Amino acid sequence: MKSLEELKAIREKMQGQVGLRSESDTQTRVVVGMATCGIASGARPVLTALADAVMNKKLEDVAVVQTGCIGLCQYEPIVEIIAPGKEKVTYVHMTPEKAEEVVEQHLIRGQVVTKYTLGAAQK
Repeated sequence: MKSLEELKAIREKMQGQVGLRSESDTQTRVVVGMATCGIASGARPVLTALADAVMNKKLEDVAVVQTGCIGLCQYEPIVEIIAPGKEKVTYVHMTPEKAEEVVEQHLIRGQVVTKYTLGAAQK
């Protein structure tokens, strides 16, 4: 990175890939914890896998966004799915492969992948 213009170009490219857009009350949000602990645990490839899967499946009512610390460092990488009118689902110890399964099962078919949730990890 050599200039502010190059940084702006990278930012615009990533916003398009991650699906950052105005949120509505009818849109499902897929939130990836991207604080230092999340990044160190592998959140970046998870974020990329989620964004790519949502884009490839043309899920227009889903926004993949990133956030800072979620507060559960021992469970990173963490992905939260917040769907209108439904309880938030927290997926933990995520990998790109698990992320693709979550897109297919949870976002497309509406079935929570219980084995990857915070509740299953705490047992």
